[in-house]
Amino acid sequence: MKKILVIKFGTASITHASGEPDKSVIAAIARQVAALCADYRIVLVSSGAVGAGKSLIKHYKGSLTERKAAAAIGNPLLLNLYAEAFSQHGISIAQSLCERGHFANRRQFLQLKETYETLWENGIVPIANENDVVSNLELKFSDNDELAVLIAAGFGADSLLISTSSGGLQDKGGTVIPQVVNIDADILSLVRDDKSSLGLGGMFSKLTYTRLATRMGIRTVFFNVRTPEGILLALKGQTGTEFLPQAASLRSRQRWLGSGSLISGRLTLDAGAIRAIQARKSLLAVGIRRVKGNFEKNEVIELVDSHAQVIAVARSNHDAAFIEANLNTQNLEIAHADHIVLL
Repeated sequence: MKKILVIKFGTASITHASGEPDKSVIAAIARQVAALCADYRIVLVSSGAVGAGKSLIKHYKGSLTERKAAAAIGNPLLLNLYAEAFSQHGISIAQSLCERGHFANRRQFLQLKETYETLWENGIVPIANENDVVSNLELKFSDNDELAVLIAAGFGADSLLISTSSGGLQDKGGTVIPQVVNIDADILSLVRDDKSSLGLGGMFSKLTYTRLATRMGIRTVFFNVRTPEGILLALKGQTGTEFLPQAASLRSRQRWLGSGSLISGRLTLDAGAIRAIQARKSLLAVGIRRVKGNFEKNEVIELVDSHAQVIAVARSNHDAAFIEANLNTQNLEIAHADHIVLL
């Protein structure tokens, strides 16, 4: 079976400074992706709809409502450009407007996955973006970096390529670091405030979600799509910054739990409980110190240590009120080991 490859393009990657889509970049994307379709099942995650449509909104100020309207205008404009570029290589594309619910609910997630598999079987490249027109503020993805990682991790992608204007992660001297083994405090300290005026995401966001991807066993590369043959070189590790994958052997349900689920609450654990779940044991009520959120039974929650460092995510057997009232109950299982994914 072909490997899955996810490629993410931010607004600045595929547009001019004015926000208008750059046709030459989109043409280069189509040409390089077409060359890879024989060996990979590919998903493109593309921003740019708001940039493409905002010029038609009078006195555009960037409010949430204006962004929704600009996205409604820009989505068909952007997709038409992609469709035209890919048609030159005999490839059709499909639009996939995603919401958090598609990843929070396992049934919807599996339906999304089956839809993509049908597209791939028919030689069609899905192009994903957040459904900005209808997404509620509270349930929005933080940016398309998050969406790209959710798709890559949930679908079991082999590689994730993320286009950045910087061409990779730069050291303090401004030189691109060719390879990163582990995203630790030293790597995070290199982040500068490089968020563009066109997009929502910055380097810290990319590193945060890349750390999740690598922990899910996904090789991730930051690159610049404007580099000649940038996609092909990034896939080979010959441009940008390559983040090496960590060892991972997660079943599909656990992979989905750890990547795409909508977090509804948080439990702070004591040291004993942390050791237990790290040893692949279930979480018991006596190991919980604090309960945060109003989550219901079967919703997904974060498990954190005393410093609020996320240790794992889990599917809760009980609602928040019940757990709060039974913190000292012996042998009360809060989350089964099979429903806990260490991060």
